[in-house]
Amino acid sequence: MIKEFREFALRGSVLDMAIGIIIGAAFGKIVTLLVSDVLMPPLGLLIGNVDFSNLFINLSGQDFASLADAKAAGAATLNIGLFINAVIDFVIVAFILFLIIRQMNRLKRQPQPVPVTPSTKECQFCRSVISLKAIRCAYCTSELREV
Repeated sequence: MIKEFREFALRGSVLDMAIGIIIGAAFGKIVTLLVSDVLMPPLGLLIGNVDFSNLFINLSGQDFASLADAKAAGAATLNIGLFINAVIDFVIVAFILFLIIRQMNRLKRQPQPVPVTPSTKECQFCRSVISLKAIRCAYCTSELREV
């Protein structure tokens, strides 16, 4: 059983998948930081000094100055800002994956065969195959009309 597992684990596709998962996790962290630290602060400033990471709805009835204070007190909250950040993270990652898969599919497509121009034609009288340039059939000696 250990031998089978080792053969399975050392297959190229399993290693490729593991590398893809590790790179994907690192890419996800980069996108998360991009959204929370680069995109959302200017967007919050444009909207009117809104800090999306601190945007929440308090369900406990008490007043809290920040989401961190509410969490420290154990209050029930709806973390709308964190949800918005997660949605934007997802959209960015999904769009980039779409672009990658689209490019891979474009590379996988088979080139369309180039149509071959015929070099022969059929004699209209005896139906023998003759050259396109022929003006008389080599088999029946008929003069050929232009078709």
